[in-house]
Amino acid sequence: MNADLGRLLGEVGAVLLDFDGPVCSIFAGYPAPQVAAELVELLRQREVDVPANLASEPDPLEVLRHFGAAGDNSVTRVEDALCAAECWAVETADPTPYGREVIVAAWQAGMPVAVASNNSAGAVSAYLTAHRLAAYVSPVVGRAYADPDRMKPNPEPILQAIRTFGEIPGRCVLVGDSLSDIEGAQAAGVRVIGYANKPSKVEAFDTVGADAVVTSMSEIAGALVDRLANG
Repeated sequence: MNADLGRLLGEVGAVLLDFDGPVCSIFAGYPAPQVAAELVELLRQREVDVPANLASEPDPLEVLRHFGAAGDNSVTRVEDALCAAECWAVETADPTPYGREVIVAAWQAGMPVAVASNNSAGAVSAYLTAHRLAAYVSPVVGRAYADPDRMKPNPEPILQAIRTFGEIPGRCVLVGDSLSDIEGAQAAGVRVIGYANKPSKVEAFDTVGADAVVTSMSEIAGALVDRLANG
């Protein structure tokens, strides 16, 4: 076991998880580029001016960010359509190997577990219920409605989750698979484990100062099981 990871998990009292990555691949069966293209097409059908570069944007969250920055009511149309798409997507989402084990092991170790996600809370909750994980995870904090400036790396969703625990930020750890997760955690004063589910992320997460970096959620699950076994 990674000694630094074990030490880190021994120093915290609560676990926060990003959703898309550490828990599942939400768009595994309904690809993110398809969702993004459908959002753009919806806006074009409503005669909304869509920049040419957005037509090839593969990330639906970036489409949402663009129209949030534009400051018009198009953002609510994108938000509503994206929420619906995410609820469809979770039905064919692929569970992340050992994501479930991390959640259950943390709960068994007496550590509150929350999700702080840029996906919609409704989609996250639907996935957790379908996979019999809802009893282990509370709260679920999703993105603020039609206000993408409040998504990570804004620390607000992380701090919102922490307030329910009654823990200080430094006694919490976030597991995330993106730079926005790491930056948001650091802004919130929370420890952070970078889940490098692509080789290129290992160096990137090290560079920005993640407290620990793992390439498999099994590493975190194992460290939590050891914590439980050692009292």
